[in-house]
Amino acid sequence: MYKLIALDMDGTLLNSEKQITDRTKKTLAQARAKGVKIVLASGRPLAGLQPPLKELDLIHENEYVLSFNGALIVDAKTGEAVSKCILQGTDYKDLFKLSQELGVHCQAFSTKHGLVTNETSQYTEYEASINKLDINIINPLTDITDEDDIIKVMFIDPPEILDKAIANLPNWVKERYNVFKSAPFFLEITNKGVDKGVGLLQLADYLNIKQSETMACGDQGNDYTMIKAAGLGVAMENGIDKVKAIADYVTDTNDNDGVAKAIEKFVLNK
Repeated sequence: MYKLIALDMDGTLLNSEKQITDRTKKTLAQARAKGVKIVLASGRPLAGLQPPLKELDLIHENEYVLSFNGALIVDAKTGEAVSKCILQGTDYKDLFKLSQELGVHCQAFSTKHGLVTNETSQYTEYEASINKLDINIINPLTDITDEDDIIKVMFIDPPEILDKAIANLPNWVKERYNVFKSAPFFLEITNKGVDKGVGLLQLADYLNIKQSETMACGDQGNDYTMIKAAGLGVAMENGIDKVKAIADYVTDTNDNDGVAKAIEKFVLNK
């Protein structure tokens, strides 16, 4: 029996209208009634996960969230970190300088300053909008100290610009950091030890749940390790080919209740 289900948000739990369907909510409630832990696993900060957590009634003691792609595993009610794996100000400065050389926009999440960037763009505004965050304009080279906690850095631009920058990333970036796309216009750069797969297994261990008792659903590159690590890895039909190739099962799309259908099949045995 699966005891923990980790769910990506965008393109997985949420449909194209950024909504959780009634069928999915009912299915998740039925799984919880059987004692199954439902864990949101997203690149979003905890603040951006509050609306779906409330909608799914997941803000209680002993409920957890994998935020920032697993960089922070937190108690959904208190916000207390169970696990933290982040960067420092020196990393942000190095990556900001590189973004200037590559000609792409750069933003970061700071534990002290929140969502920060040297100049806003449509994608920073999108990030702020979906997560209900303020945008703080700063100079990373002078306003961030070397020791500041930085959760993640992002290169953000239209795919044609971002993909060109990715092709020109110097070797030291991939040697020092975990680098992956979470959307066609988002390149995320995190601590080398961060990915959703590691986060899933850390949380399962914390809860004394076996790897074989975990299930994960996702669609994008940042879900790859989680789907590979889970006892049952489920890819969305709308997911990228790389993710579908390693999944144990490919469910329907996010617009056709793919998450609900997978849980009904493997957890509720319908």
